[in-house]
Amino acid sequence: MVVRCPACGHADTRVVDSREAEDGQSIRRRRACDACGERFTTRERSESARIQVLKRDGTRQEFDRRKLASAIGKAASKQLAPDAIDRLIENLETTIKQSGASEVGSQRIGEMVLERLAESDPMSYLRFKIVYSSLQDTDSLYDELERLVRLRQEARDRRVAEQTMLPIEAATAGPARRRRR
Repeated sequence: MVVRCPACGHADTRVVDSREAEDGQSIRRRRACDACGERFTTRERSESARIQVLKRDGTRQEFDRRKLASAIGKAASKQLAPDAIDRLIENLETTIKQSGASEVGSQRIGEMVLERLAESDPMSYLRFKIVYSSLQDTDSLYDELERLVRLRQEARDRRVAEQTMLPIEAATAGPARRRRR
């Protein structure tokens, strides 16, 4: 990486000191120009690959956290705190980045949001599902409610099964006595 001196424009600069910036998201570097001796500061921020969202109509858009937060916030209707919504989106974005995919369908993002809402807030899940899936009749809503109840019960059953401890053999009440002959 070539960093030019802001004073003379020389391309040969060296790093004198590096440390994490106050925001914790970037690195602050003190540099010195080998030509004129000028010292200056640069900040470097890691930029990961942008996630592209493939919309239902075939167009592509850059992943927009604010747009997703707005949609979830409307569905949550003040049931979820803004920081809970941010954590949900952060978790979702991390999952997408860890998958290595640079492009993800809007339907898959909707499904991922629904998975997370089903665990944290069932009413927000239902409101989001109504809009996301364009549920038009009460039978569809009833079917979705049954599915949600079943999923939550299965999750509860799994947690109970994970917490169930196996019995441990009864330990003897002390060291075994030896018989004398």
